[in-house]
Amino acid sequence: MIDVHNHLQDSRFLGKQSEIIVTMKVAGITGCVVTGTSEADWPEVARLADQFPDYIRPAFGLHPWKIDSRSSGWIETLKNYLDRFPHATLGECGLDRWMKSPNLEDQHKVFREQMNLALSLNRPATIHCLKAWGPLMSELRDFPRLPRFLLHSFGGSLEIGKEAARLGAYFSFSGYFLQPKKTKTREIFSRLPIERILVETDAPDMALPNPQFQFNNINHPANLAFISRELAKICDTGQETFTANTRAFWGEEE
Repeated sequence: MIDVHNHLQDSRFLGKQSEIIVTMKVAGITGCVVTGTSEADWPEVARLADQFPDYIRPAFGLHPWKIDSRSSGWIETLKNYLDRFPHATLGECGLDRWMKSPNLEDQHKVFREQMNLALSLNRPATIHCLKAWGPLMSELRDFPRLPRFLLHSFGGSLEIGKEAARLGAYFSFSGYFLQPKKTKTREIFSRLPIERILVETDAPDMALPNPQFQFNNINHPANLAFISRELAKICDTGQETFTANTRAFWGEEE
């Protein structure tokens, strides 16, 4: 099992990552992607990737919530991190109209820059989208060519999912979607192309109902084991499917 999206660099986990990874391994999780959100946390993502090179794949990106804090040289800094870690992915980037007072023009500009960087470096990209599916799909349609991309914690409609799949999208399922109120999202995942589905925790956020593992009352990455088992039931497949799909998303052969 591979957690394709967590934030082990989060300050709520600081200093406890070694302990958390031991628990993840005991739960059967063989690796994870630690996903950066801004220049402020990229150094900690890099430190963890250096400390656990056989377990952590880093991802570096500028989250739409963090674009106002970027420096004038952010894109060059981002490129430097991606160059330093040849197996790193880009993310998370994206569009968000759920946040308070979103600067959509700036979001679109930053998103395009990151997608073009992912394409130029041949890196997969992880995309965040909240309440902005129309603008995001318009952006994706406008690219003459797209990198491999993952719609993390996908919450769009089945129609959007089908179109995104035609554009090459992968989709990740988080434990939050196991909440009783998310029946429709679970139904959508059961109808997406099975070869494009991955699994994530988004820890420490996106809590699931009745978690097996908690860390100071927040979502623990080891919960991926339960999420993966439940997703396998939803999709009527084996858990190994999601690992194989993750390798394909990364451009690796089994």
